Amino acid sequence: MKTVTGVFASQSEAQHAVAELSSAGAHDDRITLLTPGSSRAELESVPQAAAEQPGMGKAVGAVVGVATGLSAGPLLLAAIIPGVGPVTAIGLLGGAVLGLAGATVGSAAGAKLENSMTEGLPEDEIFVYEDALRKGRSVVIAQATDETEASRFRELLQVEGAETVDAAREQWWIGLRSAEQEHYSAQGRKFGDDEVFYRLGFESALHARTRCKEYDQTLGEMDARIEELEKRYPGRDVAKPFSRGYERGRDYYQQLCDESKAA
Repeated sequence: MKTVTGVFASQSEAQHAVAELSSAGAHDDRITLLTPGSSRAELESVPQAAAEQPGMGKAVGAVVGVATGLSAGPLLLAAIIPGVGPVTAIGLLGGAVLGLAGATVGSAAGAKLENSMTEGLPEDEIFVYEDALRKGRSVVIAQATDETEASRFRELLQVEGAETVDAAREQWWIGLRSAEQEHYSAQGRKFGDDEVFYRLGFESALHARTRCKEYDQTLGEMDARIEELEKRYPGRDVAKPFSRGYERGRDYYQQLCDESKAA
């Protein structure tokens, strides 16, 4: 599966893009719309009975509301994503994305959430989706069967006014760069020389499978990443800026989680 993502300034634009993707042949179970949810109190007021529809199992953990609507309607998940807050997602793919983002979907989608649903979902992009949601934007994700279909979906999202994930990632880093440069330079290092490795370490700490883990807990994977970078940039000091970036990224994510809990 190939994953195609677009970030939209408004929910209405995103909803229109979802409709266009469906008309263009994207399978409904392979499309999701992520939007910033209602307040925590409003989500928690959703009757738990709504989470116990036949075949759905029981919502647990961070999922505070699940509803299927009419039998022909799409699955709607309302969850709390750590570091983001309340988010709603449509479709089975939405449940898979929420799970990767750290929301405890448990058995909310029952046996429908097969392992194949997460195939092709880029774990290293989840934090970009989260940043967009924190800013009040909406995210549309579609899975294509091959690169030809993926290219068609990308063009469609562009026509609909979507910002690409790469562009959203750059805007995220621009917002952090000055503070990170000041922090790193205070340690006697030249940020300009090490930024590429520092940033890669920072982002690695935000990947779905490594977030909230100490560096030594992911040592094998991080060492492999450093070795790969050393081959690509022979003679460069990679390990120190990468590991410092990782620790800084981990602190950044923890701060986001603490702020969302306090909100």
